[in-house]
Amino acid sequence: MTTTAEPRAAAAPSRRGRRAAPRPGGSPLLNIAIGLLLAGGAVGLQTLHLTADETGAPVTYVGDKGEDVDARRFTVRLDSFVAAKAIQSSTKTVETDHVFLIVTASAKSSLKPYHLGQPMLLTSDGKKFAATDRVDRGATLANTWMQPDIWVSGRFFFDVPASVLAGARVVFGLPPEVLVEPFRPEVEIDLGLDEEAARKLTASPQPVYSIVKK
Repeated sequence: MTTTAEPRAAAAPSRRGRRAAPRPGGSPLLNIAIGLLLAGGAVGLQTLHLTADETGAPVTYVGDKGEDVDARRFTVRLDSFVAAKAIQSSTKTVETDHVFLIVTASAKSSLKPYHLGQPMLLTSDGKKFAATDRVDRGATLANTWMQPDIWVSGRFFFDVPASVLAGARVVFGLPPEVLVEPFRPEVEIDLGLDEEAARKLTASPQPVYSIVKK
């Protein structure tokens, strides 16, 4: 967000040979009302100085794996993750030349039901990977309603090169909307993988990860 510089106060006029003149209509209530109007105008002018990108930028709440990260409207916790080479559903098995990262997360809302959107994987060098569409959305946490104060759990799936996992974070948010809502909340959670941990994770991925309901 762009920081708006506060205007520097003008130098006070010299007191030499001057006397304050009486102000007509100096009602305390009127002065308060005028002050509120001026303050509101100043806020409006600052808002006008924001660019479209700045107004549409999300408010990001950051945490680590295993922490409850409160984004005001909803809370997310990244519980665990595994790597696999294939994902088996009741209708098909999909394979990858890279690695599937399967993230298990829990979420709840604060005041009313919400769905989570499909998350993104944010790499240490700023690349973004969307959750894969090779696994049906119905098998993900995005298909489950978050209810106020009731935890629900589910999985998300990424199909990514093994080399991007060190230092990566998962970013959770609400589904996209047609109209851009300013300052939408999102949660960014660090996987906690350094280079060695990422190598261990991807060196021996599960051959097949099953999402078939038993």
